[in-house]
Amino acid sequence: MHHWVRGSLFTAALVLSLGISGYFDAGWADTEEENSAVRASQPETSAIAAEKRGGMSTAYMLEEAEGAAGQDDADQDPWEPFNDAMFSFNRYVFDRFLLRPVSVVWDTVLPDPVQRSVSNALDNLAVVRRLVNNVFQLKMEGAGREVARFTINSTLGIAGLFDVAKDGFGIQQSDEDTGQTMGVYGVGPGPYLILPFLPPMTVRDGIGMAADGAMNPINYFIPLAATAGIYGTNAVNERSLNLDKFERVEDSVVDLYSAVRNAYLQRRAAAIKE
Repeated sequence: MHHWVRGSLFTAALVLSLGISGYFDAGWADTEEENSAVRASQPETSAIAAEKRGGMSTAYMLEEAEGAAGQDDADQDPWEPFNDAMFSFNRYVFDRFLLRPVSVVWDTVLPDPVQRSVSNALDNLAVVRRLVNNVFQLKMEGAGREVARFTINSTLGIAGLFDVAKDGFGIQQSDEDTGQTMGVYGVGPGPYLILPFLPPMTVRDGIGMAADGAMNPINYFIPLAATAGIYGTNAVNERSLNLDKFERVEDSVVDLYSAVRNAYLQRRAAAIKE
């Protein structure tokens, strides 16, 4: 019971620490080519790129939004007026006045290789979520890859600071989460939802996010405040790694809210069909 209460508190701290980086960090594909692969129903490619995670991993690649700008999933967004207001708050208040300025300083102080190592180490700890959900979805090859990656990166990769499994052995990540697992077993996505300081989600993925957070082993070994600090660091780190990319795509997309929503919903639907 104690662990469950602590896990719930951890999840709340986690999502607040991630903040607007979740708006950029829902595991989208890194390039427009990968976005095309999602729309062509080639989910294995998109899943590998989806979470250097990233968490929820790596940055919310806004090229995905650019690629989805001409498509529309408004029927899954019955709460659009509220969501649009929260999206604007996250983008124009939280990101503009807090996350981005901190990320600029972070990017100035730390070279990119150090930032990538921070991302790799935190991503390595997300193995429990990925492994459990691969097993629940009966993806045993993916589960085996996750075990192999964790073993190699935790030893040869020096506690996950370096992705030796991928760079040295060609073992790609098999990213699965609880929201995907629920979808595989027939749970519908529910309405699209944006809340202050939280990443875009559906109701189903929000429940899955809480379960994923409770599966992070950091929660059970270090104090809650330190855990929140680590994930806040990850949020800043991921944002700083993609400063120019975010600005470029934000400038090029006219209706960023709709583009982000459509790309998120399309990517999640493709991941569940794997």
